[in-house]
Amino acid sequence: MDDPEQVGARLAETGYLVDEGLAVTCFLALRLHRPLFCEGDAGVGKTALAAALAEALGAPLIRLQCHEGIDASQALYDWDFPRQLLHLRAAEAAGVQDADRLESELYDRRFLIARPLLLALQQHPSVLLVDEIDRADDEFEAFLLELLSEYSVTIPELGTLRAEVPPVVVLTSNRTREVHDALKRRCLYHWFDHPSFARELAIVRSRLPQVSARLAEQVTALVQALRGADLVKPPGVAETLDWAEALDALGVSEVDAELAVATLGSVLKYREDTERARGLDLSAVLAARGG
Repeated sequence: MDDPEQVGARLAETGYLVDEGLAVTCFLALRLHRPLFCEGDAGVGKTALAAALAEALGAPLIRLQCHEGIDASQALYDWDFPRQLLHLRAAEAAGVQDADRLESELYDRRFLIARPLLLALQQHPSVLLVDEIDRADDEFEAFLLELLSEYSVTIPELGTLRAEVPPVVVLTSNRTREVHDALKRRCLYHWFDHPSFARELAIVRSRLPQVSARLAEQVTALVQALRGADLVKPPGVAETLDWAEALDALGVSEVDAELAVATLGSVLKYREDTERARGLDLSAVLAARGG
């Protein structure tokens, strides 16, 4: 992709709509082989961007889901101990006595289990998604920074493995904690805010073309109103799509306040938020949209 406009157009073909700022950031990430650090509330399209980039590039999406306590063996590589043990027993049964030979055979590439980070280094092209890096601990963050600096890893038994071409890397954070500046400096940064009404409606229409235009407009308006209600977890674009899809599955082409309240479970996931939403004048929101 030769320029930001082409990046935006290719992403739009996948159903993912970007503004000029994000298109430029994605273009630079591709051109400079720099990781893209995406930060923002849950459900605003950070993870979906990685999937859209993979589709636009015709590359596999390799996902590493971070969590508390994740370590290198879960993210990078491990050895297939059961197969190594079977190989050792077979060699002993065959009368193999050469210890050095056995050791070299045990730590052969065929017994290496490549986890997401190593898979991304070995496979070209590929898009590596490091999802919710803010859930990992400081040690893993430092390890990831070192790997992304060189796009290589040293396996003691095999030596250094280096990516011929660096993968496209997308890191996401829901900002449950601050990620260290050292990792952010290595990346291009983009903050994902909740979209405007017009952009969110365009996303719904693009991703769910089967939903009536009237229903898409009403659901978007309702979600925009809910975001201004001081909720525990304001709904993201993902929830907007879920709500529109749920209502469409009910066979309706437009929604009223009663049906909106009945289907709040598609968009809100906390009891406190549901109670607050029931106290809003959803009829007024719909009336403002001509319904």
